[in-house]
Amino acid sequence: MRYVDGMLCAVPTANKQRYLEHAEQTAAVFLRYGALSLRECWGDDVPEGATNSMPGAVLQQPDETVVFSWIVWPSKAVRDEAWAKLHEDEAMRASEMPFDGKRMIFGGFESILDC
Repeated sequence: MRYVDGMLCAVPTANKQRYLEHAEQTAAVFLRYGALSLRECWGDDVPEGATNSMPGAVLQQPDETVVFSWIVWPSKAVRDEAWAKLHEDEAMRASEMPFDGKRMIFGGFESILDC
């Protein structure tokens, strides 16, 4: 079954173009190391929740937009091997994140339904 890395972050709304450029540059590297596909989604309808919410989870500020992203890998083994290489890749090291990475939430997920 496929394996998915998911990410949620808050990006300064004024940095949308910089974020897209960063995402395009890093996507090429992920694909080179075996990712099947990537999705970058700019928040459009992300409500604040009464108990919990995406904006709350990333400590979104008024001038920020929530971004939800995921990378699909053929397997966890391919993903794990790729991540080891990604940490050493010069293109990844040179790429500056246009948001506060300390508030980024991410994780790896085993696919249990793939339609």
